[in-house]
Amino acid sequence: MRISVQSGAFDMGAEANAFASACPGAGAIVTFTGLTRDSAAGDLEVMEIEHYPGMTERALTTIAEQAMSRWSLANCLIIHRHGRLAPTDPIMMVATASRHRADAFAAAEYLMDYLKSRAPFWKKEITKSGTGWVAARDEDEAALKRW
Repeated sequence: MRISVQSGAFDMGAEANAFASACPGAGAIVTFTGLTRDSAAGDLEVMEIEHYPGMTERALTTIAEQAMSRWSLANCLIIHRHGRLAPTDPIMMVATASRHRADAFAAAEYLMDYLKSRAPFWKKEITKSGTGWVAARDEDEAALKRW
């Protein structure tokens, strides 16, 4: 299990390959990478992501441990960036490995739903027309109820 909260970019392919190499007995590996999305009608200049070092890593470790014990996972990975990100920059990556695909997919979705709604990150959009904090969305909260 690896948790990384970082300001620097990551290589999706290299991360996926390294993760797969560390899981020789897995029958399924699921990866998901989220990109910085321009949700402000095409005028996003940058997204600033803030977090509290230490607290964030502990929260992500806890949710990863819960996923590892809830599903039969051989391994999991969470990478989440902070700092200034441009539109289409990779913002986060989740990878899960298990003997069977159902556990890998379910655990990956669980981790993604948690990261979207409960992980202690604060996002501010800086657009051509102004600046504002990204608010929680009802559909993201609803997604957590299935777990």
